[in-house]
Amino acid sequence: MLTLLRTAALVLPLVAVAACHQEGPAERAGESIDKAGQSVKDAIDPPGPAEKAGRAIDRAVN
Repeated sequence: MLTLLRTAALVLPLVAVAACHQEGPAERAGESIDKAGQSVKDAIDPPGPAEKAGRAIDRAVN
């Protein structure tokens, strides 16, 4: 019984993460709105070189 619980504790988080990979239309629309808001913010207060580098890393990782 203990082995079954340990196996479930290890496998269930992996299954949950794998199931969240697909991107739906609402998520794409939300990302588009986020990018538009970031563009407006950047027009008012341009990012510095460190922030630009951080954003490039974030885009590469995602």
